[in-house]
Amino acid sequence: MTGPRAAQRPYVLLSCATSIDGYIDDATDERLLLSNDADLDRVDAVRAGCDAILVGAGTVRRDDPRLLVRCDRRRADRVARGLPESPARVTVTGCGDLNPDARFFTVGATDRIVFCARAALEKTRHRLGERATVVDAGDPVDLALVLADLAERGVRRLLVEGGARIHGQFLTAGLADELHLVVAPFFVGDRRAPRFVGEGRFPWHPGRRARVLEARQIGDVVLTRYALSERGDAA
Repeated sequence: MTGPRAAQRPYVLLSCATSIDGYIDDATDERLLLSNDADLDRVDAVRAGCDAILVGAGTVRRDDPRLLVRCDRRRADRVARGLPESPARVTVTGCGDLNPDARFFTVGATDRIVFCARAALEKTRHRLGERATVVDAGDPVDLALVLADLAERGVRRLLVEGGARIHGQFLTAGLADELHLVVAPFFVGDRRAPRFVGEGRFPWHPGRRARVLEARQIGDVVLTRYALSERGDAA
């Protein structure tokens, strides 16, 4: 993505860990551990370098994430630069079915922004009260509007941590600049489990390949960084 549209939105970095066969979880109630300590520390460093972290509402409901920078040194460095200890937390919802007691809304002193479909706007504002800023994102939700609003709020670098549906929406819309894909050394092999992305028309295909920026082993997992735009090429 180049030109005025790209210039008016944050740099969008997608981060995901999968099994060898492309699953991001299994079909059990327990969360599947796909990464390792060294890679989780890498992700923490990536978080510390971003202005906001976005996850879908399904991830907020299912995983109850905190989305905070964990390392004391990185938090202190952000504060020394005049920033909050952790990036702003962002989610996107079509129905507004969010628990105001989720850790997304209650843990850590960061801005919390909910982009909501217009039809559920008032319900969501009433449900969340002062725990989040609820923003009209169109009907249905328009990710280009979401990114434009975040840019106006000073977000220059946005980390998207999933889940599968939100990753797919950013990718098929051509609104991603970079992808960090970590592959764990095992198979899930259960079609009931969620995959990295589902079906869709993606801008990258056999005739237009994404550029590999880096590939390296981190303990027992492998990280591949892909450039998905000209801005990603310059990363």
